[in-house]
Amino acid sequence: MLGRAIVLLLLIAILAFGGVIWFDYLNVIDAKTVLAPFYKYVPFLPGAGRTQPKIEPDELLNLDAERLAIRLEALDLRNMEMDTRQRDIDNRYGEIEQMSQELEERQKALDEREKSLRAQALDAENKNRNVEQNARYLTGMPPQNAVGIIAALDDQDAIDVLRKTEEIAQAEGTTSVVAYWFSLMDPARAAELQRKMAGRPPNL
Repeated sequence: MLGRAIVLLLLIAILAFGGVIWFDYLNVIDAKTVLAPFYKYVPFLPGAGRTQPKIEPDELLNLDAERLAIRLEALDLRNMEMDTRQRDIDNRYGEIEQMSQELEERQKALDEREKSLRAQALDAENKNRNVEQNARYLTGMPPQNAVGIIAALDDQDAIDVLRKTEEIAQAEGTTSVVAYWFSLMDPARAAELQRKMAGRPPNL
């Protein structure tokens, strides 16, 4: 029994010693100081000749430097984000400027169109006023003189005067002299004007 106990104790000691050597080799524990004599006589053991790296006092971790580095990195990221946002804002501003210019051009075109329409309306109003005045003058003239003037006008001007004369007579409830003018006019000329009056809308 005593022999067995001694053998078991010796086996346990060998296993423990081997475990210490292995853990030291893996740098799990630092047993180089204790195992140095064994490494000296048995150089083939795992971990023989290896030393624990030493840390100099001036190589200690500087927490302030680490915090500063983290803050600088955060600032760099924030600056990059701000640059990206600024580029997006600049692009959006450019799009808005382009849209504004297009709207201004459209507004100018609309203004020019409105001016043109007003000018056309004014011209039409002035023309209508002149035609009405001419129709009243001709109605007050001797029929033969009026017919001579109408026959000398261009077809469209003559048609405008004849129609305006009929409108005035209808509005005032009087008899139109247009039929009498046609009877005094050259038959070919009268037929031509009547044909065009029948085939052309009043606003032309």
